[in-house]
Amino acid sequence: MSLFRKKNVEHMLASARGSSLKKTLGALDLTFLGIGAIIGTGIFVLTGTGAVQAGPALMVAFVIAAIACCFAALAYAEFSSTIPVAGSIYTYTYATLGELAAWIIGWDLMLEYGLASSAVSVGWSGYLQSLLSGFGISLPTVLSAAPGALPGHVTWFNLPAFLVMMAITALLSAGVKESTRVNNIMVAIKVTVVVLVIAVGVFHVKPANWHPFMPNGWSGVFGAAAVMFFAFIGFDSVSSAAEEVKNPKRDLPIGIISSLAVCTVLYVAVAAVVTGIVPSAQFANNPHPVSFALQMAGQNWVAGFIDLGAVLGMLTVILVMSYGQTRIIYAMSRDGLLPARLSKVHPRFATPFFTTWLVGIFFGLIGALVPLNVLAELINIGTLAAFSMVSIAVLILRRTHPDLPRAFRCPGVPVVPILAVASCLFLMANLQAMTWIAFAIWLVIGLAIYFVYSRRHSVLGRPAADPAHAQAATATPAKRETVTH
Repeated sequence: MSLFRKKNVEHMLASARGSSLKKTLGALDLTFLGIGAIIGTGIFVLTGTGAVQAGPALMVAFVIAAIACCFAALAYAEFSSTIPVAGSIYTYTYATLGELAAWIIGWDLMLEYGLASSAVSVGWSGYLQSLLSGFGISLPTVLSAAPGALPGHVTWFNLPAFLVMMAITALLSAGVKESTRVNNIMVAIKVTVVVLVIAVGVFHVKPANWHPFMPNGWSGVFGAAAVMFFAFIGFDSVSSAAEEVKNPKRDLPIGIISSLAVCTVLYVAVAAVVTGIVPSAQFANNPHPVSFALQMAGQNWVAGFIDLGAVLGMLTVILVMSYGQTRIIYAMSRDGLLPARLSKVHPRFATPFFTTWLVGIFFGLIGALVPLNVLAELINIGTLAAFSMVSIAVLILRRTHPDLPRAFRCPGVPVVPILAVASCLFLMANLQAMTWIAFAIWLVIGLAIYFVYSRRHSVLGRPAADPAHAQAATATPAKRETVTH
């Protein structure tokens, strides 16, 4: 039964109140944090792939993906405002489904956030090198990509991808408030760029390019929706900031839902503009579809701004994904499932300093040494699994803790959470078999670590044997160092 032991919700709330993390974030910060995580590779790179699959019905594909995310977002909003504790869905699962399920989803999220930041760092490197080439600047080929990434060329190391990960890591380790200030500025710039695309491009739209609207039928739309789901990954990382929010009961639901709503509107508008300017088939194998559309419209000056916006946009995605991953590891370490060093907070910066640098260097090296197509394999399936889990957890918490104060309640329970699970499973069914195999291998590795280390070191497994550990379960990380050592 120890595999299904659950965290006490009241103790979790007490732990969050005594957390040594600074509470500095408001609703606007969280909204910008969500937008910063969402708008990036999806809109600047995958729009072309989706347009080839769905045609002008890419607009519908974006809406379908957004609906699947919206169902899960409502569940996230209820959980994050009710239990504002670091760790996101990992923590929520620990309180509802038990320790083993929590470990599995935490292990899953570590992979999702880590590979997402690595993958985006590689995409950022490509855009930066393209931007520099316009000024006649180029890197040595051996330092421009991961080994084997450029057929016919010898490549050793993707230096720009590694350096950008190191820069983001340094920023995150210095403090969350400093990170969000930079994030807010970059988000404002890239949203302005996206709005500029819509405002300028709408005058070059030819409605004839929207016919046929659905060239590959509904199968093409659903296939594009499965791909476009990647474009919405990131809003869930807002809940990872729960312990650093000034008024989590009000601000977390606003940040999660508003960031998703803003990005959905922008995505649909951009899809309408680019497919209205250029026939969808012309986007095949195009790595910069949005700027390409404006170039075809004769607006080269706007296309240049788009490339700049893409570089900034990807920076914010790396920042938020890296941030979310460090907070997941922080929460798992605080629960004893990972070594205690990983939840130690820096006395000056009030951040998990060691964890931030450990994660940054590890996934920075992965981004520098592994090609992008390999990195992208597992990201979607990990996120869909997490979204399914949080929806199930809401149903369980409603039954086990019906009287728990809820600042925000997911509407339409149990229908909305069930629809969230069904939507996620539908999109998962459209993923490749190799993705499922790789995901299974990652889970087997995680289970081995759990049974060898985590199960024996879990804080929940110690209170009965040692009363001091009962105090440790609700202590702050700094205090727990004293209690347990």
